[in-house]
Amino acid sequence: MKKGARKSPTEEPLLFTIDPEPAKESLTSYGGIPLVVKAFRALGVGESVKRNVKLKERERGFDEATMVESFVILNACGGDYLDDFDHLREDEGLAELIGHKLPSASAARKFLYGFHQEEKIEEAKQQLLPTEIAYVPEESEELRGLGQTRDDLVKEFGRRKPQETKATVDQDATIIESKKREALLTYEGEKGYQPMLCVWAETGLILADEFRDGNVPAIMSPLCAARIAFNSLPESVEEYCFRGDSACHESELINWLKDEQREGGVKGKIGFAISARMSAALRGTIINGVSEKEWHRYGDEDREVIQECADVVFVSSEEAKSVDGQPLRYVAIRRRKKQGELFADGSEVKYHAIVSNIWNRKADDLVVWQRQKAGTIEAINNIIKNELAGGVMPCGRFGANAAWLRLTVISHNVITAMKHLALPKELLKARPKRLRFLIFNTAGRVLHHARKMILRLATTSERLTIYWVQAMKLLESG
Repeated sequence: MKKGARKSPTEEPLLFTIDPEPAKESLTSYGGIPLVVKAFRALGVGESVKRNVKLKERERGFDEATMVESFVILNACGGDYLDDFDHLREDEGLAELIGHKLPSASAARKFLYGFHQEEKIEEAKQQLLPTEIAYVPEESEELRGLGQTRDDLVKEFGRRKPQETKATVDQDATIIESKKREALLTYEGEKGYQPMLCVWAETGLILADEFRDGNVPAIMSPLCAARIAFNSLPESVEEYCFRGDSACHESELINWLKDEQREGGVKGKIGFAISARMSAALRGTIINGVSEKEWHRYGDEDREVIQECADVVFVSSEEAKSVDGQPLRYVAIRRRKKQGELFADGSEVKYHAIVSNIWNRKADDLVVWQRQKAGTIEAINNIIKNELAGGVMPCGRFGANAAWLRLTVISHNVITAMKHLALPKELLKARPKRLRFLIFNTAGRVLHHARKMILRLATTSERLTIYWVQAMKLLESG
């Protein structure tokens, strides 16, 4: 060490002792959570729960709306387990600020059990054909009511932000690993569940969630979630689009999307682009039917893999049987290594394709647009599983786990709507982890003066004005 050099603070001992007596003042570690609660109430989520969710045998304890609000708080705080409710109950300052204590872990578990109906599972099993093993049970009345609350939230957001007139619905299934005894093997070989989600790409709101066992293939009945997603959109939406991976290349869904007078759904055109399943016939048509001069390079020139695309004339067997006479567009994709190297599977070239009803876009533009779903639905799946509580199933009961996921979805939508309606633009893409660091997990002291409750936060005046005072006013003004 140089002569006279100062010691680093990291070399000094901590100059305090811990008082073994808990603080008697009313304090909270979650001074930003009241902002989430304000958004929950301003968006009418509690009123929707009161209208739509009626659990049997609930004569005592919290009402359904308070329970749903508590699950939203759990997700916003970063809780992953039902036992985390017991930790949150210790924060008396938070309870004062929101007007109620949080439920115990046992009460929250009993609430989730109210969404499970074993007879729905048995009914689904009875309808299986001898060769079938996968099924998606019908939702209980209580779970459907919670789904209506999710839809009401989206519609209220649309009322408050009518300038959102375009909706691109991105659909995908995701695997949630689980060691529960009741969990089934997924196609990747581990046990878990494989729910289907639909996201409104322009806003980040989740429009539909369908809970599924791990052995249910993503291509099984994708229309159900898509129909719910489009029907949940607010009236302000005027333009509809749809993007999906190859699991959405399914005849029932595609025929529904093509039909502008579709039954049980919004009317008008839905422009879609879906990753096509690579059949032998389609692959042969691409290899033999596209000349070298028809391939056009797209994407980043500096990539190690050369990406090219071209329109290809192809009619699938399902389309050949169709009587509506509406042809579909197929765009072929070819991928090659720059230096003639082989891919990991030993192939020199990989072929993919997109099926679409959009004809007024260039092939490369259509491909890029379709691929953008990776930045929406896949990002949302990651948030649900890794930054909110959707990645840890609370029990082995199917309906209870479905409710847990839906409550996580509602939590995500409350936080997302709050970002759009009340927070600065630079936080529009902030994930829950970022919001916890900046806002939610801010320490505060609860004071009582002149019959008023006052929250004094440990933050700067600038952040206090932008993240709390202005945000509260904006949420109230709707």
